[in-house]
Amino acid sequence: MAVAYQGRASPMPIKPKLSKPSTYASKSKRKPLKVGSGQALWRKAKTMIPGGNMLLSKRPEMFLPDQWPAYFSKAKGCKVWDLDGKEYIDMSIMGIGTNILGYGHPEVDEAVHQVVNKGNMSTLNCPEEVYLAEKLIELHPWADMARFARSGGEANAIAIRIARAASGKDKVAICGYHGWHDWYLSANLGDDKNLDGHLLPGLEPEGVPRNLRGTVFPFTYNNYSQLEALVKTHDIGIIKMEVMRNQGPQDNFLQKVRKLATDRGIVLIFDECTSGFRETYGGLHLKYGVNPDMAMFGKALGNGYAITAVIGKREVMEAAQKSFISSTFWTERIGPTAALKTLEVMKREKSWEQITQTGISIRKGWQSLADKHGLEIEQWGLPALAGFTFKSPHALAYKTLITQEMLKKGYLAGNSVYVCLEHTPALVEGFFDALDPIFAVIKECEEGRDVMSLLNGPICHSAFRRLN
Repeated sequence: MAVAYQGRASPMPIKPKLSKPSTYASKSKRKPLKVGSGQALWRKAKTMIPGGNMLLSKRPEMFLPDQWPAYFSKAKGCKVWDLDGKEYIDMSIMGIGTNILGYGHPEVDEAVHQVVNKGNMSTLNCPEEVYLAEKLIELHPWADMARFARSGGEANAIAIRIARAASGKDKVAICGYHGWHDWYLSANLGDDKNLDGHLLPGLEPEGVPRNLRGTVFPFTYNNYSQLEALVKTHDIGIIKMEVMRNQGPQDNFLQKVRKLATDRGIVLIFDECTSGFRETYGGLHLKYGVNPDMAMFGKALGNGYAITAVIGKREVMEAAQKSFISSTFWTERIGPTAALKTLEVMKREKSWEQITQTGISIRKGWQSLADKHGLEIEQWGLPALAGFTFKSPHALAYKTLITQEMLKKGYLAGNSVYVCLEHTPALVEGFFDALDPIFAVIKECEEGRDVMSLLNGPICHSAFRRLN
């Protein structure tokens, strides 16, 4: 982690002159790093905010410690401006996958502006939540009812509460990442290896009640026998999983899970907070023809505005009335308004088709560069959430090098791209032109050059590891 400020920082961020892109240099020839406004503010933030910010995935240490711009002043299309006014093309994670249509889409923003002008909150309910429920049920005919929240973690917690109420059972089998709430992290109680495949190794469930131990059991994607054994051994009432993340279903895996849940009276939940609307107009499960009992959507649903949804079959969803699930700001108007307009634009543009094709072209580009320079890579993720890893002990250092050198060229980049409609073919071509010479240097490192001598700071932290 970056070193925090000693004492209080100046109330106004420092604005240094931007340095010219440097060439690869040895450690002995490095110049002291100039601190930009974003880096300065990040150091200040860490003295006042535990961890520095609200989302682990946005911490600068996950990208380029001590050098990542950290904060933005403006975002439009697929471009981001930092606090010093420097412009970058976002070939990274696009708001953590929240902006399929691009940043600041004019139609979505205009719909939101109208809501702001008319009023976002009142004593009465907003009608848009009814219209959004109707639309999501129309897209998923197996579902009958919907509830809304504003974050993915909330949606997952809501779904688990409802499913437990409906099944009358506490125990859950999980496959995938499902947020930060107690119910999920309880899988690590008493066994710190349980979630190693899901979260950062060493993540401790401190603060999670110990009596939740033995209520959540992870299983590996495509390992049906493992899930079947969990169901036979424990009184599992809920199966909760991502439809797919890094590999597709094999040997009718999803169909087998559906049958197992049906035969055993288990509530099957598909977490589509990330996968929804990436390859289909709706949940990814539509592609495979397997319907769950409940599903959640988030991320791209509001194109950057906070809205998440839980949909499900009536006999399951009505169990919400047997519990207490309620929150003031779930009733605000901006979220459902943004979602309705986003869905309208998605349908008109067939956004899921466009971003999938762009993602496929990006995958081909990475493989082409790897082949050209004699490097081995492993690709993963949905095409619209594409990523790769070098098959090398120095993979994390190479990722850091890419981020460092692409930042100098005006790109936010690493080893993954979350695609949006603003990622045009011309832009993608320019991205690979900039990336080509960095792959050449990585090849030199594989042949003996010291990659650490090329880095101007520490190696980035590792990302989530998953069982799917």
